[in-house]
Amino acid sequence: MDYTTLISAEQLQALMTRGKRLRVFDCSFDLMLPHAGEKQYLEAHIPGAVYADLDKALTARHGVPGAHGVITATGADAPASGGRHPLPNREKFATWLSSVGFANDMQAVVYDRNGANYCGRLWWMLKWAGHDKVAVLDGGLQAWQAAGGAVNSGEEPAHFAATFLLSPARARLVDAQTVAEQLGRPGQTLIDARAAPRFRGEVEPLDPVAGHIPGALNRPFSQNLGADGKFKPAEQLKAEFEALLGQRDPATVVHHCGSGVSAVPNLIAMEVAGLGRTGLYAGSWSDWCSDPDRPVAQGA
Repeated sequence: MDYTTLISAEQLQALMTRGKRLRVFDCSFDLMLPHAGEKQYLEAHIPGAVYADLDKALTARHGVPGAHGVITATGADAPASGGRHPLPNREKFATWLSSVGFANDMQAVVYDRNGANYCGRLWWMLKWAGHDKVAVLDGGLQAWQAAGGAVNSGEEPAHFAATFLLSPARARLVDAQTVAEQLGRPGQTLIDARAAPRFRGEVEPLDPVAGHIPGALNRPFSQNLGADGKFKPAEQLKAEFEALLGQRDPATVVHHCGSGVSAVPNLIAMEVAGLGRTGLYAGSWSDWCSDPDRPVAQGA
């Protein structure tokens, strides 16, 4: 059996016991303390897990400070999106997957200890690379440990390189031009995953402009989880998204957030709810507000 949305700690334990060809990725991170995630990984992680650093592995170098000013990645390093965490292009991502020993016949399991905030990025990127066999560990490392799962500390032995081959994308990447062209039209429904105060423009700790894309709906990504840190039941998620969407067609949804990371739990939740795989504006608010000519809304 392949897992394509969520996997429980018990199911992962069973796969590992049976010797299933899989690779586990720890995506723990902290936007305010970028080195904290790797430190947490070194303190405790699922045995054999590869650390997938948001800044180093899942984001293009484009736009970050370098030795001689801001890096402008071009050619083979050109990013696939804008924003604070621009996507590396698919070829660059495939090279990284190959370097950590991930092959096309493997099941991927991604997790963090941050309420699925960061591991969803890798889940989506694997779908975008054409790999469907990837699942989020429901409840993260906390659920793994609560189920009696063992943890390792320190570095893991290096994996032999593999060959990961790209195939047609299984996820829809939406760019700023498309969002702008469809703004206000019934063929596009924007859902913003940021916390309500940021959505309303009351605070903005990360980006230069406060507010949101006009017409967007707000659903903070944390609303997808129950008190146990796991995704809510499919029926509950479906009811909540249908209440948010009203008469809007779920197929028109494009998710975004601040930089295309915390939007993905909303996308996963809609898929778990049986509402289909929706689009992702990966550049998100940080990309949108970088152009002063684009409209900005504030308030609810």
